Amino acid sequence: MSLANLTNHQIRLAARPVGMPKATDWSHTTEAVTEPADGGIVIKTLALSLDPAMRGWMNEGKSYIPPVGIGEVMRAGGVGKVIASKSDKFAVGDLVSATLGVQEYVTLTADEFKRNGIFKIDQRAGTVTQWLNVLGMPGMTGYFGLMDVGMPKAGETVVVSGAAGAVGQTVGQIAKLKGCRVVGIAGGAAKCDWVVKELGFDACIDYKAGPGAVRAGLKEHCPKGVDIYFDNVGGEILDDVLAKITRGARIIICGAISQYNNTTAVQGPKNYLSLLVNRARMEGIVVFDYADRYHLAVAEMAGYIREGKMKSKEDVVVGLQTFPDTLLKLFNGENFGKLVLEVAKD
Repeated sequence: MSLANLTNHQIRLAARPVGMPKATDWSHTTEAVTEPADGGIVIKTLALSLDPAMRGWMNEGKSYIPPVGIGEVMRAGGVGKVIASKSDKFAVGDLVSATLGVQEYVTLTADEFKRNGIFKIDQRAGTVTQWLNVLGMPGMTGYFGLMDVGMPKAGETVVVSGAAGAVGQTVGQIAKLKGCRVVGIAGGAAKCDWVVKELGFDACIDYKAGPGAVRAGLKEHCPKGVDIYFDNVGGEILDDVLAKITRGARIIICGAISQYNNTTAVQGPKNYLSLLVNRARMEGIVVFDYADRYHLAVAEMAGYIREGKMKSKEDVVVGLQTFPDTLLKLFNGENFGKLVLEVAKD
C-alpha cells in the first residue's frame, strides 16, 4: 500500500469541557500519513472503544493517567490493521489492539509500543468488536474488579449498576458463572429484560421506573442484603446500595458516570457510615494495574464465549466524523451494550 496517497483525519481536544462535551470542544484536522521509522509501524484504525473514562481524561488535574492535552488527538483504545511495518514484531496484515486515538491512522515508533499497549489479537478468540468489549479494557475491568477486589463466593448476592453497559454485562455474567445471585441496575425496561433473559441475571432494577425504584428493587430482590456491589454510576444509587450491604461487604468503585458532567462538586456517598457498621470495604479499580495478567483473563473469557457461556453485546456506530455526538450516547444512557465507533471495514 502506498502511504503517500493517504490522509489521516483526526479529532483533537480543542477545549476542556464544562459539563457535557459540546461541538466547540473538538477540532477536526488532517495530516499526511508517513512511512514508519526503523522498528516502527503504521496502523489503519478499524474500530475505537468509547468509554465513560474518556470524560475524565478531558479534565485538567491529577489522576491515574495524564489528561489529554489541548490540541492533542483524543485518546481512545481501538483495534486496527498494520498496513506498513519496519518492525520484526508486527507484520503487514496483523490485527492489533492499542491506544490508537480518535483518528484514521497512527504511526508508532518501537519506543511507543509499550506506552500504547499494543498487542496482536486473534480473531479465533473473538471478533473485532468483542476485542473492544469482553476481551478488551471493559472486560478486563469487570473481570479483575470483581475477582480481585470483590472476591466473590458462591451463594453471595452481587449487585452491578450500569448492568447493560460494557463493564456491567461482563461483571454480571462472571458472577453467575462463579455461582452468585446477580441483580443488575439499568435504565429502561428493554435493557432490564435483556439483562435477565439474555445474560441470565436473576433480576434487574429499572432506575428510570420512578422515584424510589432502586430502593424498592433492592428490598425486593436482595432480601438478605448485598454482599458485593460493583459501582459504575455513583450518586444516589450508590447511597441506596450502601443502605443494604451485609457485614463484610465489598464495594468496587469502577466509575461514577452520573457525576462526570457535573458543573458542581461531585456528590460523595452520604451513607458511608454503613461501611463502619458492617465492617465493609470500598475500593477503587483501575484496569491498567492488571496489564501483566490480561492474557489470563482473555483466555478464560474467550473460553466462555466459545462454550456459549458468555455473551458480548456491542452498540456500533459508523463514521469517525460522528465521534462528538456518538460519545454523548454514553452520558445520555442511549447506548445499549458496549459503545464502539467503526472507523473502517477490515
